Amino acid sequence: MCGRYSFLAPAEAVRNLFKFNGTTPNFPPRYNIAPTQPAPVVILSNDGERELILMRWGLVPTWSKGPDSRFSMFNARAETVAKKSAYRVAFQKRRCLVPVDGFYEWKTNGGAKQPYRISLIDGSVFAFAGLWEHWEDGTGSIIESFTVITTSANSLISPIHDRMPVILPPEAHSQWLAGSKSEELLAPYSATEMKAYPVDPYVNDARHDDAKCLAPAPNAAHHDVLN
Repeated sequence: MCGRYSFLAPAEAVRNLFKFNGTTPNFPPRYNIAPTQPAPVVILSNDGERELILMRWGLVPTWSKGPDSRFSMFNARAETVAKKSAYRVAFQKRRCLVPVDGFYEWKTNGGAKQPYRISLIDGSVFAFAGLWEHWEDGTGSIIESFTVITTSANSLISPIHDRMPVILPPEAHSQWLAGSKSEELLAPYSATEMKAYPVDPYVNDARHDDAKCLAPAPNAAHHDVLN
C-alpha cells in the first residue's frame, strides 16, 4: 500500500530526470500528498512525446459513473493489474510515471502506528509506476486520474509494511511508458538503495502539509533508522 508521498523537487531537476516537453504545471512543494488530491504525472501524449500534467490521485475508470468513495483505487496490485477490469486497459495503453522524492508507511506497534518516511539513500527524485485514465460524463465534466502500482515489500520495508510502491529506475522509464509486458519492472526495488526513518505523527493528518511532516519522531533512536 502507498497512501501518502512527498514531492519537493524544483522544476528543472524534474525536467532533467523525466525529459518531458512543454510547460511545467504550477505545483508548489508538497510534503504530504494524499489520495483524491491533484499531483503531477508524466505521460505520453498522442504524438508520443512525454508531458507533465496534473491528475487526481485515485483512478476513475472510463466506464464508471465517476468517483466513488466506496472504492479507493489509489493503489493497484502488481500481481493482478493486468487482469482486473478496473486496470486492464490502462495497463495496456495508459501508463504514467509518478514523480516523488519520498513516501510514508505506518508500522503497527501494539495498538499504535508509527509513520516512517522512505526514500532513496541520496534523497533524489524517483518514479512510481502508475496508470492513468480519462473520464467524462457527456456534460463537459472531465477527470484525469491515476493510480500507483504496488508490489511485495523489499527487505528494508517489510519490517514496516508488507507492500511497497513499484519504483522504476531511470533506464526503465521509456520501457514502462511504451507498454512493456516485462514482469521484472514490477519487482520490488533494491533495498540497498533505500533508507527509512520514523517521523513525527504530525504527518498522520492529511491536512498537514509542511516541513514538519519530514521531522524525525521525537523519541526516535539511531537504531530506528533503516538502511
